[in-house]
Amino acid sequence: MLTDRAAPLADPLLDPDWQEPEAPVHRLSWLRLSFLLLLVAALGAGGFAAVTHLRDTSGPTAKSWAVPYVDVTLTPTFEFQDPALNPANSVALAFVVADPEDGCAPSWGGAYTPDEAAASLELDRRISQLRAAGGDIMLSVGGLTNTELAVACTDQARLTDAYRQLVKRYEISTLDLDIEGTAVADLASLKRRAAALKDLQAERSLDVWLTLPVSPDGLTADGLTAVRTTLEGGVALRGVNIMTMDYGSEKDPDMLALATSALNSTHKQLTDLYARLGVQLTSPQVWSRIGATPMIGQNDVDAERFTVDDARGLAEFAVDKGLGRVSMWSLNRDAPCRSTFTNVVVHSNTCSGVSQEALAFSKVFVGLPGGAVGSSGRESVVIPTQAATPDDPATSPYPVWRLTAQYVRGYKVVWHGTVYEAKWANTGADPTAAGDAAGPNPWSVIGPVGPNESAPSPSPTVTGVTTEWSPETVYGRGDRVLFNGLPYQARWSTTGDAPSTEYPISPDDPWAPLFIVPGEPVTN
Repeated sequence: MLTDRAAPLADPLLDPDWQEPEAPVHRLSWLRLSFLLLLVAALGAGGFAAVTHLRDTSGPTAKSWAVPYVDVTLTPTFEFQDPALNPANSVALAFVVADPEDGCAPSWGGAYTPDEAAASLELDRRISQLRAAGGDIMLSVGGLTNTELAVACTDQARLTDAYRQLVKRYEISTLDLDIEGTAVADLASLKRRAAALKDLQAERSLDVWLTLPVSPDGLTADGLTAVRTTLEGGVALRGVNIMTMDYGSEKDPDMLALATSALNSTHKQLTDLYARLGVQLTSPQVWSRIGATPMIGQNDVDAERFTVDDARGLAEFAVDKGLGRVSMWSLNRDAPCRSTFTNVVVHSNTCSGVSQEALAFSKVFVGLPGGAVGSSGRESVVIPTQAATPDDPATSPYPVWRLTAQYVRGYKVVWHGTVYEAKWANTGADPTAAGDAAGPNPWSVIGPVGPNESAPSPSPTVTGVTTEWSPETVYGRGDRVLFNGLPYQARWSTTGDAPSTEYPISPDDPWAPLFIVPGEPVTN
């Protein structure tokens, strides 16, 4: 989990988690560092050589970018503006949370107001120094500890202004919303946050990422609801960054395999979600809207350790798929712990707890061939109003979904311009709805309705029926009639009840169809 400290520590010796990192390397001048980086690139050496060969290729392989997190309030202060300590061009500064005394006021880790962070941590000056050297920042709001602004602040106008203050003060073009713990399921705060972000995007260009926890099966039901609520709230969401960490493994997990499983599952979930909301995205487009954030080294779960080799594998995966972003928690931890703790589990905020050289993880991810914060070149997607895509039975290849219809497994329908198939028998389950804690959605997405499709043509399963239905006739069980050119058979005695033309025909209707409608599964 991504955490921030509530207050800085006056002395590292008072921090029970603190472990002495490897002695810092000598700092290089900017000129000498630039020469060194050019030399490393030319030789193909270093931790990131495995992915630099794809830097100039076309397609999705030229898009991923690295933006590691920095724990701003952690002691000792991490000098992210120093290229000798931070090889990355961009950083995600974490975490802005609600002030403990005023839930609608932003603070750094609940310990510093923005003005106090500028004075005590020299934060504003360090950001300026990073930018002067060609780098940039995104701001991360939330985290596991403390309280996120949208959760603490119920005054919509003040909440919007709190985010606005951050965007203006730090001149950011990208905002990262790290939603964890109980905040993921807090629907009221999700809606407040979405309303605030929508207003901000109306005022200025602002990329928005949601950072959410996952399992190897992808986003949780609450996580999917968080994404959907944000999109339906009118936010042009740049992407979803998943925390590939802390899966709860019991012993010897393959952390790279777990990460790629979570990413592949999230890709499918987001593909389906966008389709349900009326937006058809290609596979590369979806990948470009996904980010990955591992916890480097020792995770909070004792059995889970993300190694430098795992990082190389994730970097290759990111390049192959075209992930929109790769982050890591955190730059503060990208150092080996002292040798005393080499072979034991070490949970530390200042070292990784695994075998590595200083900045080994950073050197892997910095090789990703992407741009800086906010320069991805990909547009965020605005979700259309559902009413803007009505379904016309005359141009729908399968029956249009109905709230009261009784569907069986395998039945196909059209809803909001998209074809769905029932995964099991159901009634009243909107195909566009996301699954929730009560259970998953019984509909799977097949794909969009094409521009030249037409209404389904039923196929009779019997011949020889010639009697036209009449409202005056008394029909007995088993009698057969034609209605609108299609054959039906009476389930019981009936008079005056016209055969239904709403598909699927209910088993409670007095007339059973003697024909098959496209989309209806064939049973033997």
